[in-house]
Amino acid sequence: MNTTLRMLARRVGAVIADYNYAQHRLTLLQANPDHYVFAPDQAPDTYEDFLFRTAGPLEHEPPAAARGGKRDAG
Repeated sequence: MNTTLRMLARRVGAVIADYNYAQHRLTLLQANPDHYVFAPDQAPDTYEDFLFRTAGPLEHEPPAAARGGKRDAG
């Protein structure tokens, strides 16, 4: 009985921690300056635009192990 309660408490704690991380990540991405740029996939026109875009958190590439070992042909 005691073990079951511990397992349940761990699962509830894990769900709450996951929800907290997701909320934090969503807030960071919504506050990202690239979210408010008309063409985020194009290079900035001026150095000031570059500084504005890189002021917020940047999205990171996945680690090499998670990329599946595919190489870029370019």
